[in-house]
Parts: sequence; structure tokens; C-alpha cells
Amino acid sequence: MAKCDICDKGVSFGIQVSHSHKRANKMWKPNIRRVRAIVNGQTKRLNVCSKCLKSGAVERA
Repeated sequence: MAKCDICDKGVSFGIQVSHSHKRANKMWKPNIRRVRAIVNGQTKRLNVCSKCLKSGAVERA
């Protein structure tokens, strides 16, 4: 699975519990985007989560 190159956010695992209390394993995936960003004056392709894009942690090319 892809991870955010900025904040290292990845997949999280847990148990989904229904209304009838059936329990099932579940995987929650972050919203990862592949974007071109400026790193050290050069453009690079990075995997970035949408939270890092919104917060301005990445300068897009």
C-alpha cells in the first residue's frame, strides 16, 4: 500500500462492528494522491495524502 511521503500516513487496521454487533476485520486507507511537487528546487513525483495537500505542506510544481 502507498504511504504519504510527507507525514508517513499509511493503512490502519481495526474491527468494524455492525448494528447487530457482528465483528469483521476492516482496513482504512488514507486518501493518497500522486502529485508533482518541488523538492530542493527540482520537481519530483510524490505520494501525498490530501491532508498534507490542504495544509500546504507540499509546494506543487
